[in-house]
Amino acid sequence: MQQPRALVIGAGVGGLTAAAALHRRGWSLTVLERAVRLEPVGAGISLAANSQRALDAIALGDEVRALAAWQGGGGLRTPGGRWLSRMDSATMTERFGGPLVLLHRATLVDLLVSRLPEGVVRTGTAARLTDPGAAGRPARVTTEDGDHEADLVIGADGIDSAVRGTLFPDHPGPRYAGFTTWRVVIPAPDRPFEPHETWGRGRIWGTQPLKDGRVYAYGAAVAPPGGRAPDDELSELLRLYGDWHRPIPDVLASVAPQDVLRHDIRYMAEPLPAYHRGRVALLGDAAHAMAPTMGQGGNQAIEDAVVLAHHLAPDTADPSAALAAYTRDRLPRTMDVVRRSARSARMITLTSAPAVALRDAAIAAIGRLAPGIAIRSFDGVADWRPPTPTYPAGHGGSQDRTGPGRTGENT
Repeated sequence: MQQPRALVIGAGVGGLTAAAALHRRGWSLTVLERAVRLEPVGAGISLAANSQRALDAIALGDEVRALAAWQGGGGLRTPGGRWLSRMDSATMTERFGGPLVLLHRATLVDLLVSRLPEGVVRTGTAARLTDPGAAGRPARVTTEDGDHEADLVIGADGIDSAVRGTLFPDHPGPRYAGFTTWRVVIPAPDRPFEPHETWGRGRIWGTQPLKDGRVYAYGAAVAPPGGRAPDDELSELLRLYGDWHRPIPDVLASVAPQDVLRHDIRYMAEPLPAYHRGRVALLGDAAHAMAPTMGQGGNQAIEDAVVLAHHLAPDTADPSAALAAYTRDRLPRTMDVVRRSARSARMITLTSAPAVALRDAAIAAIGRLAPGIAIRSFDGVADWRPPTPTYPAGHGGSQDRTGPGRTGENT
């Protein structure tokens, strides 16, 4: 029997995870990436226990867990340095079954590529979906070197997904969330610090350690869409955060202007009617872009990939039923996370001084009266389990790690 063939458009975290998961299921894969090479671009990504369990399905979860750098305390602070609430890494691990892991996005991409055969990823290859296919008709993708037919096409081409636009041309797409973000990865400052997120008036800052000794730092601020600093983005960060508590000034002192990434935040306020059409599936930001306030964007893309592969048996001649099951599993869950992330975003984008004071007082009071409430806000998100048996790295699929579990509304 001929191997079923899949084309993945986009070599980001979701696309590469889908390729690795389908490869393990016996599919023939080609990943088409517009960029000339998979360079170490981007900044940090946060992986919670839910995506770690999903990565167990491709024997990668333990390698990711080994990259956890957060040990001990941390929490939420005010710009003056006062702690509003505290949490510790052990409590997070105990409650959800895995540590919170922050790593450079390029590190995760390298790990995912290592799970694929040589030559599967084709860089410098812009791809366009020209026919989503149907029962009895393959999907078709066009590149510079001609047309390619496939039993399955996966649109993992990001928030501005052209594949999504082809499948659902009348959908309005992502909406501006009202704030922009900056991200940097730098060497660790000389003074030790506890991981923290700091909330001000319409502004936040986070400083988090990476396993390799570097620091991932990020800021977010209410701003009109499409804005840019009049000089450079580092100068803008200094204006916004330069007088906030340590280690923020130390971090900014280590940043070079060219190292600052700035992106407006958009999210899928209106859900798509489905995450598939014909022989094409959407995943990650292409399907359900979300605010980064819960750190779940990449996690949900990884979940998508593993659930999609779970439904696609290697003898799948027509994926219609499998893709419908994928939509039933993933659309309710991911849109719940989109909405929860949007609610969190509203809390950090308050600009009124009385509203901010009330917010901070409420957080501090809840932290005193109900310690750990911040961690419990991830219930129903970080405790997700994949619908298929998963395996720790090094066992090659010979030992069940977690057993069957939930995928949102369905299993």
